[in-house]
Amino acid sequence: MRSHYCGDLRASHDGETVELCGWVHRRRDHGGVIFLDVRDRTGLVQVVFDPDTVDAFALADKVRGEYVLKITGRVRLRDEAVRNARMATGDIEVLGKALTILNEAQTPPFELDEYSAAGEEVRLKYRYLDLRRPEALQRFQFRSRLTHAVRAFLEQEGFMDVETPVLTRATPEGARDYLVPSRTHAGSFFALPQSPQLFKQLLMVAGFDRYYQIAKCFRDEDLRADRQPEFTQIDLEASFVEEEDIMGVAERMARTLFRELLDVELPEFPRMTFAEAMSRYGSDKPDLRVPMELVDIADLMDDVEFKVFAGPAKDPKGRVVALKVPGGADLSRKEIDEYTKFVGIYGAKGLAYVKVNDLAAGAEGLQSPILKFLTENAIKGILERTGAATGDLIFFGADKAKVVNEAIGALRVKVGHERGLAEGDWKPLWVVDFPMFEEEDGRYYALHHPFTMPKCDPEELKSNPEGALSRAYDMVLNGTELGGGSIRIHRPDMQQTVFEALGIDEQEAREKFGFLLDALKYGAPPHGGLAFGLDRMVMLMTGSDSIREVIAFPKTQTAACLMTNAPSPVDNQQLREVGISVRKADS
Repeated sequence: MRSHYCGDLRASHDGETVELCGWVHRRRDHGGVIFLDVRDRTGLVQVVFDPDTVDAFALADKVRGEYVLKITGRVRLRDEAVRNARMATGDIEVLGKALTILNEAQTPPFELDEYSAAGEEVRLKYRYLDLRRPEALQRFQFRSRLTHAVRAFLEQEGFMDVETPVLTRATPEGARDYLVPSRTHAGSFFALPQSPQLFKQLLMVAGFDRYYQIAKCFRDEDLRADRQPEFTQIDLEASFVEEEDIMGVAERMARTLFRELLDVELPEFPRMTFAEAMSRYGSDKPDLRVPMELVDIADLMDDVEFKVFAGPAKDPKGRVVALKVPGGADLSRKEIDEYTKFVGIYGAKGLAYVKVNDLAAGAEGLQSPILKFLTENAIKGILERTGAATGDLIFFGADKAKVVNEAIGALRVKVGHERGLAEGDWKPLWVVDFPMFEEEDGRYYALHHPFTMPKCDPEELKSNPEGALSRAYDMVLNGTELGGGSIRIHRPDMQQTVFEALGIDEQEAREKFGFLLDALKYGAPPHGGLAFGLDRMVMLMTGSDSIREVIAFPKTQTAACLMTNAPSPVDNQQLREVGISVRKADS
C-alpha cells in the first residue's frame, strides 16, 4: 500500500511521487493550508495540503489525531528558513495530492506526545496506544537489535539455539510455581518453568556441548521495578568448562553488546567476593558508582550505654555500621526524617546520625541526639574509621545483620545518587564465592539453586554446610544483577549430599528430581552456565525506570494485566474439564 516509510524520506527524494501510510501525529491549520505530521514505525514526515487539491484538502480538513491515512504526494525541499533540524525528515515535506482515510480514531485517553501527565495505570490499560509513542517504539527497536546481536554473538561462539518445554513439572527453585491443570491427567498439574535449569543440564548430558536460548520464565513472587511474573532470560550452558570459561563468554558478550549498540567500551570487571560485597556495601549487587562504604563499628559499641547500639554489637547475628556522607552536614532535619522513613521500609527501627560541623573543635563541633550516650573513645574511633571531615554527616545502622545490610545498603545508594556523589556511567563487576546455603527457621536453603556445585567435596559439605562456598558467580552493573550462574553438580553423590543438606530425603529427591538423578548416572560431563536478565539489560541500556517499560505487555505490581483484565474467572464448564472447583477464600 506504500512506496516508502515516512521516516525514510530525505532530500535525495526531492521531486519523487510517493505513497505513504501512517497515523496522524499532529494536525495544524495555518491560514487555509493544512499541515499533517504523519507517523509510522520509522518516524514522522510533514505533509502539506492546500486548497488546490480540492478533494484531498476537504478530507484533510476532517482528519484528527491518530486517524489512519494513505497519502499520495510529491516530495519537495522545504525553504531554508523553515527546515527542522530536530526531525530526520526536516529538510523536506510532502505536498499531498490524494488522501484516503483508512480508519478514524476516537480521541485517545492521553496525549501520545505528552504522556508524562498520564498515570501508569491508564497507560497500561491502553498499552497499544502507549506503545505508539516514539520513546516506547525506540525501546523495542533497541530490544530487537539487542536480541539479534545476542544471537549473532553466541552463534559465533559455537552455541546452539535449543527450545526447552514451557509445560513441565513443579520443582523447588526458590519461588512459587505457576501451575497449569491437566485435562488428560485429572488431578495433576504442569508448572511453568522458573528457568530452563534442569533441561539445559540434561542437554549437556545429551552431549550438545554449548546451548543457548532466549527463554520465557515464570515466577509467582512479589513484584518490584525490576521484576515481572513472566520475564525473558538469555540462557546459556556449556560442557567441560570452569568458572573462567563461562565468565569469559559472558563478559565478552556484555562488552560486544555495549560496543555495538551504545558505542560504549565497558571498563574492567573487578572481582569481589560475596563476603566483601556485603561487608563494604551491604549488598551482593553493589552500585560501584557510589563511592561511600559501610564501616563496621560494633567493637566500639559493645560497652556503651546506648542499648540500640550495644545490643546488636554483642549479638553474634547483629551488625553495627557507620556510613559517612561527604558534605552531608547540610542535610535538614526534614531530609533526615525522610531518610529515616526510607530505611524503615527495610525493617530499620530508626536512623541515628552525627553531623561533623567542625572536626577541629572536637566534641563541641559535633551535632547529634546520640552523642551523650557514646564514650569519648567510641566517638574518636568512629571519626577515625570513617575518615570524617568538617561538613560530613555519619549515618548509623544497628540491628540484625540482614536488616542493617538491606537498610543502610539501600540508603547508601539513595543518598549517593540524590546528592550527586555517583561517579562514572557504567561500573561492572563480578561477585563470586557465594555461600552455598542460607539458614532460616532452623533449616538450610540454597542461596542460588540446589544444582550449584560447592567448592568442597561431599564429606566437607556434610561436616560444615554453613561454611561451604559455591562455584557461583553474578555479573553486576550499576547496582543491578545483570546475570548469574554457576558450575553445576555433575556427580550423583554430590547432588545427593546437597539434597540432604537441604532436608530433601532420598524419597523426595526421587519424586521431584528422579529424572535428573538418573541422567547424572549416565556419564554427565562437568558443565556450567549463566542466565542474563534480558529485560533488565534493556532497561539499563535504554535508561528506563522499570522493566515494565521494555516489556511489550507487562503486568502491574499486583501481577495483573489491566488491558486484558487478566487473571480472570473461567466458566464452570472449563473448570469441570480439568477437575477443579473454586471456593471463596473465606469459605
